[in-house]
Amino acid sequence: MKKLSMVILATTVLGAALAGCGGTKDNASSTEPSVGVAIYKFDDTFMTGVRNSIEKYAKGIAKVDIVDSQNSQPTQNDKIDLFLTKNTKSLIVNPVDRTAAGVIIDKAKAKDAPVVFLNREPLPEDMKKWDKVYYVGAKAEESGTLEGGLVVDYWKAHPEADKNKDGVLQYVMLKGEPGHQDAESRTKFSIKAVEDAGIKVEKLAEDTAMWDRVKGQEKMAAFLAAHGDKIEAVFANNDDMALGAVEALKAAGYFKGDKYVPVVGVDATAPALQALGDGTLLGTVLNDANNQGKAAVTLASLLAQGKEITKDSVGYEVTDKQFIWIPYKKITKENMSEVK
Repeated sequence: MKKLSMVILATTVLGAALAGCGGTKDNASSTEPSVGVAIYKFDDTFMTGVRNSIEKYAKGIAKVDIVDSQNSQPTQNDKIDLFLTKNTKSLIVNPVDRTAAGVIIDKAKAKDAPVVFLNREPLPEDMKKWDKVYYVGAKAEESGTLEGGLVVDYWKAHPEADKNKDGVLQYVMLKGEPGHQDAESRTKFSIKAVEDAGIKVEKLAEDTAMWDRVKGQEKMAAFLAAHGDKIEAVFANNDDMALGAVEALKAAGYFKGDKYVPVVGVDATAPALQALGDGTLLGTVLNDANNQGKAAVTLASLLAQGKEITKDSVGYEVTDKQFIWIPYKKITKENMSEVK
């Protein structure tokens, strides 16, 4: 009986030991590298989509800590310092000021924490400072070209769009942040696409609305006060500003009867898709927040673990050993279901 008791006790202890080993193994396999994520500001509609994507795709591959830089570069620098003090293994940075990337890289390099810049491309000389610096984003000139193409398609299909019958497209432009590569490229290439299509253009007004919907509405109201029905198209560097313009146009009686002006934006955000469905927004360009977030967090996780970066490991083409480019897509009411 004593021997039997000892056998039972030994079996119990062994079983507990094996269970303990199993638990340790599970914990080890679920150990995920810490990734610090600094977003330029949380109340940006597009970047909210990117944040949601990062959180979604981080599950199982990284422990992410996402912070709001509150549109302040000094604040963002402080957040990054805190990440590095906590020995965060890699960083994802959506910089407030792209020209500040060099300082961020120096901080990260000193701690050997690889950096993935997101959506706002650092200067070329900064990208060359370290071989553990990457960029995930989209080519801004492509979005501008597609945005211009939306207006070209409308102009050619609707002779009534030329309100004064002078053969010239009179337009207004709502720009994002001055000096931001997306703002400058979208402004330039959207109009270039119209001109390349053989359409003459005349700029009635241009102003910055800082990517903001309320500012977009205010600027558009000012454009209407100055130019009224002379405006034949509204270009906006992003959807938030485009939707602000739509609100100003609604207040001026547009989108009722035959009173209409085409408005185009970039990002294909959920509110923009709603406006497409309503017929108040002519078109937008998909800036793929889902894939930008997924690529960034996948890349950051691999870098944090010292793994090789290839198309097979990341799931995206890596250009020049540093860049992952996510393509844009032209979105209208006809194909908006693809984005949804």
